[in-house]
Amino acid sequence: MMHFKSGLELTELQNMTVPEDDNISNDSNDFTEVENGQINSKFISDRESRRSLTNSHLEKKKCDDYVSVILIKVLLTSVTLLSIYSINLLLICSKETGCMVYEKLGEQVFGTTGKLIIFGATSLQNTGAMLSYLFIVKNELPSAIKFLMGKEEEFSAWYVDGRFLVVVVTFGIILPLCLLKNLGYLGYTSGFSLSCMAFFLIVVIYKKFQIPCFVPELNSTSPNLTNADMCTPKYVTFNSKTVYALPTIAFAFVCHPSVLPIYSELKDRSQKKMQMVSNISFFAMFVMYFLTAIFGYLTFYESVQSDLLHKYQSKDDILILTVRLAVIVAVILTVPVLFFTVRSSLFELAKKTKFNLCRHVLVTFILLVIINLLVIFIPSMKDIFGVVGVTSANMLIFILPSSLYLKITSQDGDKGTQRIWAALFLGLGVLFSLVSIPLVIYDWAYSTNGDKGH
Repeated sequence: MMHFKSGLELTELQNMTVPEDDNISNDSNDFTEVENGQINSKFISDRESRRSLTNSHLEKKKCDDYVSVILIKVLLTSVTLLSIYSINLLLICSKETGCMVYEKLGEQVFGTTGKLIIFGATSLQNTGAMLSYLFIVKNELPSAIKFLMGKEEEFSAWYVDGRFLVVVVTFGIILPLCLLKNLGYLGYTSGFSLSCMAFFLIVVIYKKFQIPCFVPELNSTSPNLTNADMCTPKYVTFNSKTVYALPTIAFAFVCHPSVLPIYSELKDRSQKKMQMVSNISFFAMFVMYFLTAIFGYLTFYESVQSDLLHKYQSKDDILILTVRLAVIVAVILTVPVLFFTVRSSLFELAKKTKFNLCRHVLVTFILLVIINLLVIFIPSMKDIFGVVGVTSANMLIFILPSSLYLKITSQDGDKGTQRIWAALFLGLGVLFSLVSIPLVIYDWAYSTNGDKGH
């Protein structure tokens, strides 16, 4: 189970050292079952496993378009190491307080304010993940249907419109799954999701050596470019999309809300063992993200698109169709688990943990309607990654773990050096926000003005 995506079934994380064994009691109050409004850690780990699939897919899709070889390696390495360190801080805080749930940890350290902040950050992160998964359905399902119908990619009809299909999938498949009281069956899809992620990577690498560099046309705006220029990798690239690279990677490496419940289920658990699990998991995901992004970029070079799968458009390519269908099925099965977490946290916050069928159905329907409207009207996944990456991902990776650690150890004079590092880590998170948020807003404004200009 521990892949965190591979370890923490993590989709995402990072580095640091660890003390010896600790025996935190697995008090039933520390994390409750589904009926009490909190998702069981088994479901959380499964959710993270499936998120690893999609984040790998999304990571690849966006980063190979935003940055090039050297820059993506630097960013991935940095976020991986920083994420591991944040997990280390989180585990130390758990050991000191005995809390096995992120929200309860925030409440114990900062009171109701801490609980609300962590609830907001985790809910926004999960909502962003659901939106990105439904974007995959919106973008990839039409291509798969056209392939099965034997139609060209340019074929357009109302029944192959991505907006129509995402609504059909949501209310025909996802809604019934979300209405179930218990989502235990989804635990069996965890291995399938990881297999899809590995399969996707293998296909991307395979296609690199099968597809020759293709130059659509050397237009008049670039008269001096040759085929060799177009098929030569750029090791560092900066453009308007580069601002989204770091938020996108941060988004892909968030699994912090699931770390503590997974930790609580480790056999003979210790902080050292859990840190080893997270380190291995992060390393595995770093390798998969990096290879997918690099081989995707080296296949198409300058003509690469943010949605990499869309570049593989051969009508007779059964392999690509299989990848599309595998990814679509995996993300559809992931959405109900993430939705379940958001809804149950909302009920817990409102202190409505006793099951009520009418409330259960009404809230489920309203939330899915809102999510679908966002998927239909938000222009691209880039906007989701930008917002979620610079807000909730930054909070969950940088700001919250360091703030919790500094508060908990405020009276411990023996941890001066560790507190300095934690304070620097907190400062890095604040700097990340101060730099990234204005740049994302500027890009939105610039893009809007550019569109009007055309």
